[in-house]
Order: sequence, then structure tokens, then C-alpha cells
Amino acid sequence: MSIAGLILGICSFMGMLIALIPFLGWMNWLNIPVAVIGLILSVLGTASRKQRGAGITGIILCSAAVLLGLFRLTLGGGIL
Repeated sequence: MSIAGLILGICSFMGMLIALIPFLGWMNWLNIPVAVIGLILSVLGTASRKQRGAGITGIILCSAAVLLGLFRLTLGGGIL
């Protein structure tokens, strides 16, 4: 599970970086739910004590994607 969380974390972080481009902020509406799912998988994978490094990295990437995505949505008024 931690590997799946890591993969979703990488994808959501890259999506968040793309959504920083002006007029692409709407992508955060798709990106944030994926990051939350990745965060849940990473936490579950870390709790099972298998491949903890991948789980911790997934937690960090997904958390950053959610927080920065929400910040970007508040700057653009939820649209831009």
C-alpha cells in the first residue's frame, strides 16, 4: 500500500506543480482528491511496517500537494 501511496503522491505533486500555471488552477479540483487517497494509502502502508520509507515519502508528497493545492485554490477564488 505504501508503494501505491508513493505513486499517487508523485502524480499529485506533479499535478499540483502544473496547476500553479495561470489559468490551470482548476486542475486542483481533480488533484486534491487523488492526493487525499494517496495520503490514506501511505498512512495505511506505514502502519503495516512494510517499506516505511516509501510510505513516509508518500505522506510528505501528498500532504504538500493538498496544502499547496488548497492554497492555490484560495488565491484564485476556487476557479483559476
